[in-house]
Amino acid sequence: MKRRLLMIGAGGFARSWIHDFLPPFLEDRIEVAALVDRDGQALDAQADALGLGPDQRFSNLADAFREVEADFCAIVVPPEFHRQAALLAVERGMHILSEKPIADSLAATREIYRAVTQNGLKMAVTQNYRFTPRMLTFRNTMRSSRLGALNYLVARFAADYRKYGSWGAAFRHEMPDALLVEGAVHHFDMIRNLTGADCETIAGIGWNPSWSSFKGDSSGLYVMDMSNGSKALYEGNCSEAGLCNSWHQEYYRAECEHGAVILDADGAVRLVRDGKERERASHVAADEHGHQTIIRDFLNWLDGGPEAETSLQDNVNSMAMILAAIAASRERQVKRVADYL
Repeated sequence: MKRRLLMIGAGGFARSWIHDFLPPFLEDRIEVAALVDRDGQALDAQADALGLGPDQRFSNLADAFREVEADFCAIVVPPEFHRQAALLAVERGMHILSEKPIADSLAATREIYRAVTQNGLKMAVTQNYRFTPRMLTFRNTMRSSRLGALNYLVARFAADYRKYGSWGAAFRHEMPDALLVEGAVHHFDMIRNLTGADCETIAGIGWNPSWSSFKGDSSGLYVMDMSNGSKALYEGNCSEAGLCNSWHQEYYRAECEHGAVILDADGAVRLVRDGKERERASHVAADEHGHQTIIRDFLNWLDGGPEAETSLQDNVNSMAMILAAIAASRERQVKRVADYL
């Protein structure tokens, strides 16, 4: 059975959806009913690629939701527009598959959550990093019985975005809290995924170096207390001029009872135990970018299968970490993540 999709977004990262992530599903599982983007040039270019007619192209979001019959929508636009798109979808009874984060503020996140859950709709967030080969390999190695209990986890993201516009689109350089909202939204979710726990408290500071290309905080250091007793440390830097650990090259280290697991920019997962030679783990075969796994799990959920791992109900816990971290930095206080759920 094919599910009809209203695709929201044609420029930027949406191009990857259209050319890389959706094609395997277009033969038997998804029919793109319409495409929406306010940029007419991007809209026409990607609509042509999808073979859509003039009546399937919309520059206005409200018009698209009013005129198009679809089973679900995919929201692939900047975070500031997520609220409007999600609430319009709820009005039409459409299920939602959205790029992260859920929204750009606590108020918008709460409004989306309440609207979706109160209307019995299904929504998932594309935390695709969980399903890439390097991260599945790291998680499996970390959880192997040889290492015992997890003590703490270290995560590092560092990218050279010192040139304005180098982070894919200018809006990231203009927005407040770009590191947390556009960067750590991946890494905080990964911390939950790897530790197998939710975050209870978070403390830390964010700042903006004088040489950065950002208007808001673009560097940060955060410490977390997880619900299973483990701890986590996050280092983020969007103005890295030295050792980079950018997208799909982040550094992770799990310090465990009987050893450690290390993943660095080279993609190799190494098991380290005192007095023994380092071992390199065999990579798990998986979806290279994780998006196709997310889309497949969401479609299966719509068809009556198990709830998607990155459902709205799960992902609000990662979003709450982001919101709590923003508040912790601004107020220089330890924050309870539950207060932001």
